[in-house]
Amino acid sequence: MTNKLRITDHALAALADGLLDAGCIKFGEFTLKSGLKSPIYIDLRQIITYPKLLEQIAQAYLPILSLLQFSRIAGLPYAAIPIATAISLAGDYPMIYPRKEVKTYGTKAEIEGEYHAGETVVVIDDLATTGGSKFEAIEKLTGVGLVVKDVVVLVDRQSGAKESLEQAGYNLHAVLTITQLLDHWESTGKVEKTKIEETRTFLKQTKG
Repeated sequence: MTNKLRITDHALAALADGLLDAGCIKFGEFTLKSGLKSPIYIDLRQIITYPKLLEQIAQAYLPILSLLQFSRIAGLPYAAIPIATAISLAGDYPMIYPRKEVKTYGTKAEIEGEYHAGETVVVIDDLATTGGSKFEAIEKLTGVGLVVKDVVVLVDRQSGAKESLEQAGYNLHAVLTITQLLDHWESTGKVEKTKIEETRTFLKQTKG
């Protein structure tokens, strides 16, 4: 039997339970964008309604960021902008963000906030699945002369993002993985064992 990945850090355990309690991670039957039926649904946009949880989340990114070399953080629209703002306030990091759609008036900016070509930025996002949306954002950032080496997310869904980013020369760092979360909730009894097993099976089948 494989060893379970316990969340031994008290703050991360509290954060994992906070995400569940806030409905950011739900168990049941959900139809995904792809049409697949999933026993788990992760919606980290909910966190904006919970200021204390958002503050906890920002604090959880800081130990990872303290090990990286960069000038600014770049939050990805839309879910990660509140997270990146909270991190910016907690860690005193200057923030920018690439727009989803380019402004057709005024400055016609693709990137909001002040930056200088040649600077290194860390990409901040909420969730990593396959890595597709990260590549789009990295392209916009590198297109204006910024350097990207690292991407930091709250939850890695372990569906291929880490591997595809690494293949392209980027490092993915996650505060928590879906495996850690499932193991934690199983060991604490916060989620029924049958739901945990269903989710593990589904993630195994859809990996990659």
